[in-house]
Amino acid sequence: MRKLMLTFAAFAAVLLPGSPAWAHAELIASTPVRDATLAQAPTAVTVTFSERLNPEFATIVVSDSARRRLAASAPVVDAGSGTVTLSPPPGNGTYTVAYRVVSVDGHTAQGSYTFTVADPALPAAPTTGPPVAAPAGSGGLPTGPLIGLGVFVAAITLLGYVSWRRHRRGESQ
Repeated sequence: MRKLMLTFAAFAAVLLPGSPAWAHAELIASTPVRDATLAQAPTAVTVTFSERLNPEFATIVVSDSARRRLAASAPVVDAGSGTVTLSPPPGNGTYTVAYRVVSVDGHTAQGSYTFTVADPALPAAPTTGPPVAAPAGSGGLPTGPLIGLGVFVAAITLLGYVSWRRHRRGESQ
């Protein structure tokens, strides 16, 4: 029984510290801001998160109301922010910013928001064209199975401990 307990303790000591943290990268700021109406078209879009980003797994897409992707640079990541440069700047219309990023510790954040350009000096954005595909997958760590494994190991360790305590009580009487 002692060997069994030591085996469970060893598994717990190795696996539990490697389980993911409960905090996740969250969008904390953006330029343009969510639901903004701009009098001048932006030349870049920046999204800022609560954790440092992994530059290899950052996707930021800006699309028009017809779901066509706007021409933009690859995302440039600086700590917790990702920026794409729009070339040319968009015309009048409503735009959607879709993002999927992975923080350096493996947490994935994804979402979208809209903003509107209402510059009287610009023409309206065209409304025809093929739809934009959603951002590609990120390759982030599968945190769900790791959490499940951690809970399983903790439950087995607890059951082993309870069994050991019952066995010890039986020996001392």
